[in-house]
Amino acid sequence: MPSQRLLLWAGLALVLWLNYQAWQQDYASPPATSQAQSGPTASTPAAPAPQALEQSVPGLPTPTSDANTPPAPEAPAAPVAAPAAAGDIRVLTDVLDLRIGAQGGELKRADLLAYPKDKRNPDVLVRLFNDDPAHPFLLQSGLTSGIPGAQPDHLATFTSAASEYRLADGTDEIKVPVTWTDGQGITVTKTYTFTRGSYAVRMDYDIDNKSAKDWQTASYMQFLRQQPHVERSMFDVESYAFMGPAIYDGTKYRKLEIDDEEDRVFSAGIQNGWFAAMQHHFVAAAVPAAQQTYQYRLRAENGQYLLGAVGPSQVVPAGARRTLSETLFVGPKLQAQLETTGPRLELVADYGMLTILSKPLFLVLKWVHGLVGNWGWAIVLVTALIKLIFYPLSEASGRSMAKMRALAPRIKNIQERYKDDREQLGRAMMELYKREKINPLAGCLPIVIQIPVFLAFYWVLLESVEMRQAPFMLWINDLSTRDPLFILPLFMGAAMFGQYKLNPAPPDPVQAKVFMFMPIIMTVMFAWFPSGLVLYWLTNTVLSIAQQWRINKVVEQQAKKASA
Repeated sequence: MPSQRLLLWAGLALVLWLNYQAWQQDYASPPATSQAQSGPTASTPAAPAPQALEQSVPGLPTPTSDANTPPAPEAPAAPVAAPAAAGDIRVLTDVLDLRIGAQGGELKRADLLAYPKDKRNPDVLVRLFNDDPAHPFLLQSGLTSGIPGAQPDHLATFTSAASEYRLADGTDEIKVPVTWTDGQGITVTKTYTFTRGSYAVRMDYDIDNKSAKDWQTASYMQFLRQQPHVERSMFDVESYAFMGPAIYDGTKYRKLEIDDEEDRVFSAGIQNGWFAAMQHHFVAAAVPAAQQTYQYRLRAENGQYLLGAVGPSQVVPAGARRTLSETLFVGPKLQAQLETTGPRLELVADYGMLTILSKPLFLVLKWVHGLVGNWGWAIVLVTALIKLIFYPLSEASGRSMAKMRALAPRIKNIQERYKDDREQLGRAMMELYKREKINPLAGCLPIVIQIPVFLAFYWVLLESVEMRQAPFMLWINDLSTRDPLFILPLFMGAAMFGQYKLNPAPPDPVQAKVFMFMPIIMTVMFAWFPSGLVLYWLTNTVLSIAQQWRINKVVEQQAKKASA
């Protein structure tokens, strides 16, 4: 029948779409250059690290504060990883355990105290910045004049009054100052400000010019990272999350592929934007000063990238002081904190093309979670709410399905009568549908609506760090990963089989067999999906069964009354 065929095609379309997405992730990315693919060999020396907005690159356009201001200087070259320097500073807040290097005052290590890498080993924390020479991930920042000589860049030596700073009980803020001086009257104090419960970090440069002449400088920030290689696998949904650099240019969010020839040499002047080094659930982002044009640049080579921005020239008159401020974010993609840190910084929690559905869905889930305190029950309740919203549509569909189930013997007689005349069979079937007021396509409408909601749920569960390692009940201790015992997918398959038995069977024997095996196919496919997504589909199927069972009873009673 037409409705059954459309239902089958809708299910197959969903499976094909998911496989296409997996293929896109695995094979559709632009290939890297041959050097990047092969890497250094014994006969070929390793390529140098990409340079940080280097002076050796000719023709670099650099914004200026006005027409009479000299061009902004450029940041100095960056080594692959700066050697460890004595006098590193430890900073311990309620959410972060950081190391600030004496060289450059750079952030060289950041452990997230509330986020273990694996729930089974809570002592091993997620680490963002890392000063391992083989896999560096550093935030380098400073001031530079572009003129050879002493300057407070990320290669200079800073001093600190203490080797350790801790956020004391009862205080909401801690300041960590490091100081540099050229010995000729210029003193720069770089101050990191940490706030209780927050992953946002304010960075201020207090410039004190006690020399006899004006001092020109510009601030810059840059992420240096050796991006780890991740093998994508259908058994690990996390491997499909985006990892790499991203920017926001004031109007549009853009992920930069370091293997793409165009992206790997990205350069642009941007106001009111930000740039970030992204990975699944976590991000390090730099937000330059607002209303100022910064020159953004990405350089990538052999899996290593350097993403940074240099600001406009600033002149500090002799005998004067000036303060420059910028903001960092180092931590999980908590959307409430991201929204208050930078313009549209919450976009790093990337829901893709379905953001228009995923964003409100996440907000509703978060609200319900605030009431029940469990993300699993929040998924169950929101699924029930969605089912309630679409009840009028699904109720009309259910009535058509129930009537078709009641008409199954008559439909079978018509098919036998006109089995050799398909044109007459089609006319007889349409006359029956019209006489009994049945819409054969009504059964497909709920499926068509469920597909985008299902995909929105998928992205919310995959990208929302709020649900990372979130337990539900019993053996389900992480809704963002697959069921470790595969019990929930089996329950879902059983529910889908029950739904199949409750609906009218397709008259075509081939279609009937395909529909009978569909629960098995879906069970195998869903076995590797996040358990929260399986919970959503299971809840939706159980509610659909309950609704259809009730509608069938009502239609049967109405048919008996009509016959009487």
